[in-house]
Amino acid sequence: MAEHKSAIKRDRQSKARYARNKSVRSKVKTVIKKVETAIAEKSYDKAKGALASAIPIIDKAVSKNVIHRNTASRNISRLSKQVHALSTTTRQT
Repeated sequence: MAEHKSAIKRDRQSKARYARNKSVRSKVKTVIKKVETAIAEKSYDKAKGALASAIPIIDKAVSKNVIHRNTASRNISRLSKQVHALSTTTRQT
């Protein structure tokens, strides 16, 4: 265990940040899973709505420095591509 006053404070801060970041990271994973589930169900309207609600949550995680901006961009891009592909397949059938 830390003995210096500054090390004790650093430990306290680290635990608080870890809990906050874990919550945000968990929320990001949940919204991504919701979009992926809607895509798997081949429900375009549901997937589009889930994506629209997921994008701001992912962007907020970037602004809080929980995930890297390129990671967020990649996730959003991949999900958008899948939802768009779903829209074109549902229109043709």
